[in-house]
Order: sequence, then structure tokens, then C-alpha cells
Amino acid sequence: MSYDYMFKYIIIGDTGVGKSCLLLQFTDKRFRTDHDLTIGVEFGARLISIDGKAIKLQIWDTAGQESFKSITRSYYRGAIGALLVYDVTRRETFNHLEHWLREAKEHDKDDRMVIMLIGNKADLHSQREVSEDEGKKFAAEHGLHFIETSAKTAFNVEQAFIETAREINRNIENGKYNLQNDADGIKIGVPPPQQYRDPAASYQGNNSGGCC
Repeated sequence: MSYDYMFKYIIIGDTGVGKSCLLLQFTDKRFRTDHDLTIGVEFGARLISIDGKAIKLQIWDTAGQESFKSITRSYYRGAIGALLVYDVTRRETFNHLEHWLREAKEHDKDDRMVIMLIGNKADLHSQREVSEDEGKKFAAEHGLHFIETSAKTAFNVEQAFIETAREINRNIENGKYNLQNDADGIKIGVPPPQQYRDPAASYQGNNSGGCC
């Protein structure tokens, strides 16, 4: 597949916040109603267009269970984008954000990673325990981008992934990254011909397992 850049993303957060469902909605535009837990890591990818550039997103969905931390830690390495997800209907998942953010920062010594804070399951209005303002406040205090989503209805799912990529692309244009080092989470590819730069182009990765 031809692309200008490839960005490596990771999706992190507690078990059951909807990480796998967000990935599946973004890559396949569908929602699974079953709730099997992710074991280890799932992978997906999609080609998008940002400011005239063809960008492949390589997305790793990490398990939220503590027992798999030794597996998932290795996937922080080389990630340039992170989606930090909590469930707006479960306050404990919001309370655990400090832990996830601290772990992400431990693997991002040079402060390169663009982190998007996502309040998922925003469609479940009557079950909400965390307000949108609380999410915005946490993001502002920690220098994160913020958006609420619903993996079920697809509300803001595209925006969550694409706005993260847009910010990474801005950083590239501003010379923040060393593009000669693949460990920075950005790989330079072979640009596609102009006629194939389709903003809706997508690629389906290996999205096996359940939707947690």
C-alpha cells in the first residue's frame, strides 16, 4: 500500500471501556454487540487523507487487564499517537486515567506522543456518571486533546482518530520529530499517485476478538 506516512497508534484504558469497539467502528464501520474481552493485543489499520497527504494509521488495541500489562507495555514503544479511553457511565474508569497517563508518559520520555482523551459511550445519557465538563477539565490540566464518542452510533469516532493524526502531521510540519528514526512512531512511505489520494480509502487489518 502506498502512503506518505504511517503513524503507529495505541488505544489504552480500563477493560470494558470500548477500545475494541472504537477500533472496529473506525476500521470496519460496524459495531459488535458481544463483549468478549481482548486478550493481549488486537491490530487494525486504515488509510486516511490529512491535508493532502495519504496517511496509514497502524492501530494497536491493548488489553486493559492488569495480567496482560507485561504484554502490552512493549506496544507503547514507538507509538506516536495514543487514544486514552474511559467509559462515561463508569466513574472508576475515569478515576483510573491518572494511572494510564502516567504509564504512557513513562514510555514517552521525549514528550512526542499526541494523546487524545476519549469519553466513550456518550449515547448512554441516562447512565452517565462523568460529565463532559469533567473530561474537558482533566484534558486541559494534563495537556491532552479531548472528545466524547459513541462506538455504537459512530458519533465522533472518525474525528477522534483523524484529529489525532492531524495534530501529528502539524508536528511533522513544525519539525518536532526525527523522521529518520522509525522508533519515533512515524514511517515515511512511498506516496501514492494523486488520483488515488481518496480521503475515504480504508484498509482492514486483523480485527479478531471481541468488543470490550
